[in-house]
Amino acid sequence: MKEDIFEGGKMLPLMEEFYSLQGEGYNTGKAAYFVRIGGCDVGCAWCDTKPSWSRDKFPPTLADEVVHRVANTAAKTIVVTGGEPSMYELDYFTDRLKEQGITTMIETSGAYYLTGKWDWVCLSPKKQSPPTDEIFKKAHELKVVIPDLDTLKWAEDCASKVNENCKLYLQPEWSVAAEIMDDLVEFIKENPKWQMSLQAHKYMRIP
Repeated sequence: MKEDIFEGGKMLPLMEEFYSLQGEGYNTGKAAYFVRIGGCDVGCAWCDTKPSWSRDKFPPTLADEVVHRVANTAAKTIVVTGGEPSMYELDYFTDRLKEQGITTMIETSGAYYLTGKWDWVCLSPKKQSPPTDEIFKKAHELKVVIPDLDTLKWAEDCASKVNENCKLYLQPEWSVAAEIMDDLVEFIKENPKWQMSLQAHKYMRIP
């Protein structure tokens, strides 16, 4: 999946970058610098960042330039997301970030082998493009987006594959949250290993 210009990870197809608060999952409310990398072939019907799918739209950007911008903010943490960031070699990028003392986090569907050195791996798996076996053991957090109640069975299957310390979250897909919330609440009450994740940044009206 990697094109020559991105080999080695010194350049990345940068869609956007911004300093904000984490809005989902275990790290909700924490300040973080977000880097969204373009390119994704997972194709979620309910994806709220569909413009990220075609990486040809985004300029190849030097990873060192991104690291420089992160280091010149108050940010102590970076969240790398997409698109699907695991499509790229990320060791060079994370090595440079760690040289600056930045905590590295990634959100990935796990559809590709994960490179890079990560302090926190959020696995957000998608049924149509299932995760690789290795990513389940690396995940610190499993966050399954629930577009319909049938997905709960698949979420349980994913939960059976992660390590025993992995945090488990169910997150209602935004457009149907009001419709399925009561059922998700009851499911979590019956299965308390799970916790609820909400897209808090949308309520806060921040990126």
